[in-house]
Amino acid sequence: MTSHGTALRFGYGTNGLADLRLDDALALLADLGYDGVGLTLDHMHLDPLAPDLAARAARVARRLAALGLDVTVETGARYVLDPRHKHGPSLLDPDPQARARRVDLLLRAVRVAADLGAHAVHCFSGTAPAGDDADTAWQRLAASLTPVLEAAATAGIPLAVEPEPGHLLATLADFHHLRRLLGDPPALGLTLDLGHCQCLEPLPPADCVRAAAPWLRHVQIEDMRRGVHDHLPFGEGEIDFPPLLAALAATGYQGLTVVELPRHSHAGPHHARTSLPFLRRAAAAAAANVPTTAASGAGHPAAAAPHAAAPVAAGAATTGPATAASATTAPEGSTP
Repeated sequence: MTSHGTALRFGYGTNGLADLRLDDALALLADLGYDGVGLTLDHMHLDPLAPDLAARAARVARRLAALGLDVTVETGARYVLDPRHKHGPSLLDPDPQARARRVDLLLRAVRVAADLGAHAVHCFSGTAPAGDDADTAWQRLAASLTPVLEAAATAGIPLAVEPEPGHLLATLADFHHLRRLLGDPPALGLTLDLGHCQCLEPLPPADCVRAAAPWLRHVQIEDMRRGVHDHLPFGEGEIDFPPLLAALAATGYQGLTVVELPRHSHAGPHHARTSLPFLRRAAAAAAANVPTTAASGAGHPAAAAPHAAAPVAAGAATTGPATAASATTAPEGSTP
């Protein structure tokens, strides 16, 4: 604990270590000094659809305990349910049976999270099907999440929904729209990807953190540029990290802040090795109030991003979901 708030605890996402066996990935992160892991349930890492899930989860739990790693369960695997359609089927699929498959995956994730002693279960909405009106999509999302939230409440583990560029639920304003639709259930929390704040939110990233603080249950981090949804290694984007991490520490957030570089698995061990020193330098600079240009960490001056939209208060009354994501560009295939 410092005068600036809670000491941040850093993890690394297994979706950025997809070429490693899970046990090897966990050992690497422990050896590098990470506090925990964002565990994406996928065919190569604790397959949620293979037999004997509870027994396999128990073995992973023992391994995490032996290595001293905390964990958040993530559910953003690209093809775990459908080998031909990325992130399919979603919670918004017009086919009720297809939606039920995604709901079942999230229910399995809640059970795994309980077995692992995880801090939260992460999920996202998916993209709205072509031709669907917004009200129909939002009602489908709320109905699909209801049994998952009930299971999460019973397990005592928050369900942390992530605003994802290009998805129905793309922004913090969209998260509050869902929260109101569901009647503000206690089990509903927020996954805040700090790069996404840089990408498309009207508030600067540090202000996003402050606005989101009451609902924060999981945090993801990487570098990013304004208007481009491309997860970048630290120092290759525009984010000014020391003030951002200072804002996060000041909220008292006690969960993991997980590096998310899913498109960099080909060099995952390298990025895992370089990311933690970068984050520790930025956090130390934040705590010491060092000027941000002295803590960019990779030879790249920290650059402030332009923010054309006027700031709005999180949770402020809105007449409907936000549409900021519609203006966001992304390299083909860049969405995690």
